[in-house]
Amino acid sequence: MKKGKIFIGYLVMLMLLVSFAACASSPKQESTGDYVDDSVITTKVKSQIGADDFLKTFEISVETRKGVVQLSGWVSTQEAVNKAGHIARNIGGVRSVQNNLTVK
Repeated sequence: MKKGKIFIGYLVMLMLLVSFAACASSPKQESTGDYVDDSVITTKVKSQIGADDFLKTFEISVETRKGVVQLSGWVSTQEAVNKAGHIARNIGGVRSVQNNLTVK
């Protein structure tokens, strides 16, 4: 009976250790707060681009990871590329912008 209780105790301890290790963030993973912050930044950039009469006609994809905004898609002029980058840089929380928009 005593061996069974010891075994169950070790089993519970092992399960706790595994669950704590699974919850720990690693350098390759985003924390929940970072993910939410990035989602807010993405939403703000998309809404600002969509509200701009000049840019709303283009399909511009916006992704954010750790405060770095990546713009991609096709636009018709270099002016549109510059304007989209300027809008993204002026959003709070943006650390940098990778402007991969292509003029077609």
